[in-house]
Amino acid sequence: MVIKCEVHRNTEIESVHQVYGVAVDSNGKILFSSGDPHYITCIRSSLKPFQTSVCVETGAADAFGFTDKELAVMCASHNGEKIHTSTISGILGKIDIDSSYYKCGVHSPYDKKTKITIFRDGKDFNPLHNNCSGKHAGMLATAKHLGCNLNEYIQLQNPVQQKIVSALEQYTGQSGFIFGTDGCSAPTPFMSLHSIAILFQKLASGDYPVLSRLYDAMVTHPYLVAGRKRFDTDFMEAMSGRAVTKVGGEAVRGLGIRKKDGSVIGIALKVLDGNQRANPVATMLLLGQLKLLTESESQKLEKYEKTKLLNHRKIHVGNITAEFED
Repeated sequence: MVIKCEVHRNTEIESVHQVYGVAVDSNGKILFSSGDPHYITCIRSSLKPFQTSVCVETGAADAFGFTDKELAVMCASHNGEKIHTSTISGILGKIDIDSSYYKCGVHSPYDKKTKITIFRDGKDFNPLHNNCSGKHAGMLATAKHLGCNLNEYIQLQNPVQQKIVSALEQYTGQSGFIFGTDGCSAPTPFMSLHSIAILFQKLASGDYPVLSRLYDAMVTHPYLVAGRKRFDTDFMEAMSGRAVTKVGGEAVRGLGIRKKDGSVIGIALKVLDGNQRANPVATMLLLGQLKLLTESESQKLEKYEKTKLLNHRKIHVGNITAEFED
């Protein structure tokens, strides 16, 4: 059984996306799967909370006095709104480093309103608008705290990246990861959906002090993790502190959910063709199948159960829906 997301234009099916997903308990036992739970994919930006964990683990976060807001934006794939860039500027001020040290590159803000404002003001985009700029601020802070070469903080053999590898080995119980290069130039590993689900179960479990600190930062400040009109922010706001999620490039996602009975579930999903438009509807279908949302939570997230397709005149021309298929 797999999740099938259909893109309808009027009454006809125009495109189809397949989605694999898996849910695990605190022992890593598979509770439910759609497709291959051991499917290997690149974790991409869903890794960010665990990359940020070394900033806390090494003592850098306390040494520089980072707030929960600053830790949250380190875990973010943010919109590049003013609240995001100003928070990151605060991090750079604390570590006395400017954005010239960044290795993430520059792209326009995800947020359309922010992008238009920058154009109208005749200004240029800068590295802080990059959705990964919070993560890179955290890596630079860790590098400075450890006394590493700041110009090499994204090199896999740099102590910052090696500590991230060690953290992954600790939390997954695995080693020998194959690494690629992410869009922001940082190393990013390939792993199974099952392993990603285990990571997010531990992020939400409350059993790991470092991860618990990041969980609390993310769910307390969900707007800093993504921003306006973003599923990650809307989901965490709707869940009121009992769940965390982090999307990654090519439509991968991890979730950690604290159930009412005290147990904690970890979930990972991957849209096989990498199209992000299928991710929210597939996530909502899986959460519904597992009965993990209250009626109130479901109502707050109802718009994601079926995504409306609007043309350039804002005319409703179709929908994206999800269902299970044998």
